[in-house]
Amino acid sequence: MIRQRRIVLGAAATAAAMLLAAGCGSSKSGGTPGGGDQAAKQTITVGVLADLTGAAASGNKTVVDGVKAGTVYASRNGYTIKYIVADTATNPTTALAAAQKLVTQDHVFAVIGQSALFFAAAPYLTAHNVPVVGISEDGPEWATSKNMFSVIGALQNTKVAETTGKQLKLLGVTNFATLGYSVSPSSSEAASSNAVSAETAGIKVGYLNAKFPFGSTDVTTEVLAMKKAGINGFMATVDPNTAFALIQGLRTQGVNLKAALLPTGYGGDLFQAGPGALQEAQGVYFTLGFEPVEMQTAATKQFVSDLTSAGIKTEPTFASYIGYTSIGLLVQALQTAGKSATPASVLTALSGIHKFTAMGLFGTHSLDINDRENIVQGADNCSWLVRLEGSAFKLVDGGEPICGAVIPGKTVKPAT
Repeated sequence: MIRQRRIVLGAAATAAAMLLAAGCGSSKSGGTPGGGDQAAKQTITVGVLADLTGAAASGNKTVVDGVKAGTVYASRNGYTIKYIVADTATNPTTALAAAQKLVTQDHVFAVIGQSALFFAAAPYLTAHNVPVVGISEDGPEWATSKNMFSVIGALQNTKVAETTGKQLKLLGVTNFATLGYSVSPSSSEAASSNAVSAETAGIKVGYLNAKFPFGSTDVTTEVLAMKKAGINGFMATVDPNTAFALIQGLRTQGVNLKAALLPTGYGGDLFQAGPGALQEAQGVYFTLGFEPVEMQTAATKQFVSDLTSAGIKTEPTFASYIGYTSIGLLVQALQTAGKSATPASVLTALSGIHKFTAMGLFGTHSLDINDRENIVQGADNCSWLVRLEGSAFKLVDGGEPICGAVIPGKTVKPAT
């Protein structure tokens, strides 16, 4: 039976107001919005370093919602989490300054990272032995820095998994286009890796652009090139604003797409992409490295419940999944570290975690957060597929999830 979720239209203004309040200035203190029945074992303060404004905000700013929900989860497990939000403004200089403030003035215990430019702050946080959890969306430091742990794994985007090729085959794509940002190594490398995955699955790659300007919505040249190449499917490893501009442009040019496949834009992200995004996204497929809430599993129901308890009234987003599971990973480490945990003991605990289930949101799969060599697309290289139809996301038959092995001998050049 196909389950679906209705999008609450008109929620964008509420979400924007909440996020603006969280992002004003360089930081904001937050408390635990809900409580558990247990007495708190320990109170810790974490910094949330995220792109709340600037070109990458459309895909990253709702991480704060997930962190708020995570504090409810932490409270239920006996921990009080306070958080301080720092805006990178999608600027490397600002990102570094924000990280320095979190450490020297706010004295945070750990940092949650959700930024396309986190690489600018990473060396400083590593030098100060600050535990970092979050998402490896920006560069290779998540694989090389031993204090950094991604909830989707230290992605090796220069390697290739079967997953994308399998997804495209399922959706009937025969001529594929892929696009990534030049400034983001992970985006650029993922675009190239997706092309190789498609080719390995026997799909023609008619267009590849791994050097697109970061955050741009000026896509006329790219759309015309895709049309000329005769593509009937594409995947863009970019923020929602760029992705939806591409979709609109391709449709305006009369390109008949078997599938537009996006790793961003799921759920509440549609509302951040601007007026008309819901219409532009009709029939678009979205990939997600966690169980979609449409599945209504025990884990997704708990996630939604914790969002509600935290006062979040908008739809979950990919970034909110990341914020939520980042707190979950910290709690798992705190439980191992024991009473009176310190940043050093939490780092030791994180270094010993080889089975992370994302509080059940990986379904039957799990992730070794310390495997820095073999993960290409998250837990067991699995992605769930949903399709927007009307005002609902619908699960795709055969896409619950699609998993793939790393393809031996297939690599792409590292982004420079």
